[in-house]
Amino acid sequence: MTGEPFGGPGENPPPYYPPPSGQFPPPYYPPPSGQFPPPYYPPPVFYPDPAAPYGRHPLTGEPFSDKSKVIAGLLQLLGLVGVLGIGRIYLGNTTLGITQLLGCLVFGIVTCGIGFIVPVIWGIIDAVLIFTDRVRDSAGRPLRDAV
Repeated sequence: MTGEPFGGPGENPPPYYPPPSGQFPPPYYPPPSGQFPPPYYPPPVFYPDPAAPYGRHPLTGEPFSDKSKVIAGLLQLLGLVGVLGIGRIYLGNTTLGITQLLGCLVFGIVTCGIGFIVPVIWGIIDAVLIFTDRVRDSAGRPLRDAV
């Protein structure tokens, strides 16, 4: 074959070859004349903070706890039906939770149920403190808002 390459005299190859299958972007093909292909950027990726997997407090920058403020407050409100201290036990403050539980039983038994109102009020106040970010978990971290 003595003919000119690419089919005839004076004919140039196409300005941009299609990439071979399985390779992107093509590393060795020339770009179109005067133009460059758009750069390939990887998609944005979220890089979590390993020291704060649940995020950080927006004002102080402290890492959030793995415990939820909503769940702890609702568990603390179970004192209205006779089980006090569950919210504090959930947060890791077991001493205060057991104290609330035993206080409820002692006041209820000693006063034949009349003194039961004191621990219930304590549980309601404690639930309000949990909901208003005044209580932290056992490690001293602020509670997170999400469930």
